[in-house]
Formats: sequence, C-alpha cells, structure tokens
Amino acid sequence: MSDSTQFKRGGYWALARDNANFRYLWLGQISSLLGDWFNLIASAALIAQLTESGLAVGMLFVVRMLAPVLVSPLAGVAADRYNRKHILIAADMGRFFTAAAFLLVRSPEQVWLVYLLSFLQLGIGGFFFPARSALLPDIVRLDQVGAANALTSATWSVMLAIGAALGGLVSGTWGIYPSFVIDALSFIVSALFLSRVRLQVQCRLEGDRTLQIVIHQYVQGLRYLKQHREIAVTALHKAALVFCFGAPLEVAHVAISRDVFSIGEEGTLGLGIMYAAVGIGTGLGPIAVRCITGDRLDALRWSIALGYALAVAGLLLVAALVSFEWVLLGILIRSFGSGIIWVFSTQILLRLVLPEVRGRIFSTEIAFSMLMSAVGASVGGYYIEWFGIAGTVYMTAFLTLLPCALWVAWLIFHRSVNAE
Repeated sequence: MSDSTQFKRGGYWALARDNANFRYLWLGQISSLLGDWFNLIASAALIAQLTESGLAVGMLFVVRMLAPVLVSPLAGVAADRYNRKHILIAADMGRFFTAAAFLLVRSPEQVWLVYLLSFLQLGIGGFFFPARSALLPDIVRLDQVGAANALTSATWSVMLAIGAALGGLVSGTWGIYPSFVIDALSFIVSALFLSRVRLQVQCRLEGDRTLQIVIHQYVQGLRYLKQHREIAVTALHKAALVFCFGAPLEVAHVAISRDVFSIGEEGTLGLGIMYAAVGIGTGLGPIAVRCITGDRLDALRWSIALGYALAVAGLLLVAALVSFEWVLLGILIRSFGSGIIWVFSTQILLRLVLPEVRGRIFSTEIAFSMLMSAVGASVGGYYIEWFGIAGTVYMTAFLTLLPCALWVAWLIFHRSVNAE
C-alpha cells in the first residue's frame, strides 16, 4: 500500500475527538507549556530585579539549556525501561515542587537558588519530553502519527505566543510571584490529565539498575544511531537549526527590538510581537505543508530542504532591516521554514525508530539540540559584537545554507527517496 493511500493528511479534530488517550496527553501538554512560559519570564525578571545584571540573566538561559543535556543518558534509558506514562506524571509532580520553591527567593543573596531550581526543573523536564515523544506512537494508530505530531508541535507554537504574552501580562500586572504559583498549578493540572491516559503498549529494557548498566544501555542507543545512518542524520536537524540560525537569531531579536525598532519600554513590546510571529510561523508551517505532502516519507524529506530554503529567505528579509513590518514578515517566513524542519524531522523519526529504543534516540536528539542552542546563543552574542545586527543575520543565513546543501546531497547521493 502506498503512503498516499495509507496515511491521511489531516484528521486533527477527529484525532482529538476520538482518541481519548491522545486528547488527555494533548491537554496536559497545553497546561504544562503554559506554565513553562510563565516560569521563563518570571525567573528571568526575578534575576534581573535582584541583580540588575544582564550577565546574570544570560547565565539563567545557559543553565536552562544545559540541564537536559546532563540528564539525557538517564532520561533516555528511563523512557525505554519504565512505564512512560508514569515517568510523565512523576516529572510533572517534581516540577510542581520546584516551581513552588521559587516563592522562597526574596533577596539578592538567594539568587543562587533561582539557578538551582531552574536546573532542577529543566533537568526533570529532560525526563518528561523524551518520554512524551516516545509515548506518542504507543497511543495513536500508525495513520494518526503524522497528525498527532503536527498538532502537538503546533500547540507548542501557539503556547509560545499565548503563554509568553500572558506571562508578561501577569508579571507586569500582579508581580513576579503569582506567575510561579500559576506555573506550579499548571503541572498539577497536567498530571491529572495524564493520569487518565490508558497505556497498553510499553517496551522495557531488561537488566540491573546500576549506573554501569544504565550507561551501557544508553551507549547501545548511540550504536543504534551509528548503525542507522538516516536516523542519525535526521536526528541532527534540530541541532543544526538552533545552532545555525535559531539561537543566534534570538540574540539578534533582542538587539533589533532595543536598538533598531524600539516599541514599548526598552523595546519589550516589539520583542513580544516578534515572539508572537515566531509562534505563528512555526505553528502554521508544518500544518500547511502537510496538507500537500501528506505523511509520505519522500515528501517529508524533501520538505525539510524546503524548510531550510524558506529560513534563508526569511533571514535575508530580516537582515535588510527596512522596517519593523518587513522584519516581522521575515521572521514569519523564517519560522515557517524552521517549523517544517522541526516537525517533519520528528515525524520521520517516529516512523523509522524502533519502539524499544525510541526514548534513547529522542533524549539524545533533545540533548544535542539544547547543547547546540547554548553554543549558538553564545556565538550570536559574538556575532553582534563583530558584525553588528544586520551582519549577524546575514551570517546566520549564510550558515543555514550548509545544512541545507548537506541534506540535499544526502537525499540525492545516499538514498533513493522514492524507496519506502
């Protein structure tokens, strides 16, 4: 049976309506993502308020990015050894306590606690996200995987636009600490939804629970990547995305909103509008293109190349700095492309990776992308110093051509994309 007949292109409403397991997983995602954005804005504002140091705020982002990297070996093995639903609920409960503990920070001498709690919360999140990705094919039919992946990714984008805006509104209106309360409660709501999931498929690794066995089993997952080159190459897309243009462009966004098109106090309103454009673009991109490609693997692969091309086009539009409206259009086009890359690479992995190794593959992918995001953000800061704002964006456009060219070369020379 061909992909064009086996896999349906839409089905988002039917999926959420008819598949109760997915519906509860999705509702839990909405709740926890809302809390994530509240926490990010509130914790950054708290550090800025207590230290009045931009470097201190920057270190918060480094801590948040590196925490999932450090826990990835344990998180990947756990997702393949234990009940993935139970991992999700335990992670939500752990994040509830860490989010509530932010309320204890009241003086500059306690700033270290913000870093510690952020590390713990994002480290626990490092267990949550691989388990959720690995769980998805366990609760939906094969013909629903594409729709489920696209819908959950679009939800992330929507919550980026809504959650960041609401987080800023709450912090600006009622203060920082109510945001931490909302963040904590969001994880309780998420855990309640997840408790309703009825998991019937669960792959488990055997063996002792010693650290040596855990490391050995994680290394087995890395060997799986080495043995399956297409899966390894596909798992690198997110890291390439965040390093080449994702993280550096976030640094450029701040500079553009502050120094070029300043809207609102210190350009904060303009920056919020930019983030909203990112959320809209990353949400619409994969859903719109999937209406054309369906879930055919060959079409998904070539669409990733299209995503890189759109990203370059959007970056060039941003780099011109003609007007704020043109910058927003460029951000929208760039995000349209990055959404395609992110969602379609995930969908290919969901289709190709064996269930018993899925947790380790996704934890490795997330860890590497977070590591490259931290590196990319640091490099973006140096770009601003060396090349200026426009030069930074031009540099990211140039670098983005590299993974695009390598991926096209892979599709042409290393496999026949028509062979499913």
